[in-house]
Amino acid sequence: MLALLQRVKKASVTVENKTVAEIENGLMVLLGVVEGDTKKDAEYIANKLIGLRVFPFNDQEFHLSVKDIQGEILLVSQFTLAGDCKKGRRPSFSLAMNPKDAVLLYEYTASLLEKDVVTKTGVFGAHMDVSLINDGPVTLLIDSKKGGSQSGDKDI
Repeated sequence: MLALLQRVKKASVTVENKTVAEIENGLMVLLGVVEGDTKKDAEYIANKLIGLRVFPFNDQEFHLSVKDIQGEILLVSQFTLAGDCKKGRRPSFSLAMNPKDAVLLYEYTASLLEKDVVTKTGVFGAHMDVSLINDGPVTLLIDSKKGGSQSGDKDI
């Protein structure tokens, strides 16, 4: 599972000219679900997002977490994070999990985040317009496979 997070002053998602979610001061997270991901990957990503210290305090730029500042998370599904651009000029998305299974892990991740942080979501599978003001800018990529998460059976 891949999570591209951005520290934001505000962010929103619009679908068909209607704002479906918006946050102030927090994290905008694009979430890519990759074939082979399990609930353990979602748990790793959620725990990392909640506890990662990317907000400033006094003279330390990276001292507080989104939970510490009582910030919000905007979680947006982003299958193109699983895109492979190594060959040719058109990305391959063969590594992305099929939508039927990916939506379950996306929703599970959102439910985990909601336990600790106000979490809003985009619309899975929809064409979305995403708007944000990146604070810093601070942008980080979290890969559950590189973070020690153990993938096992497909336990969606």
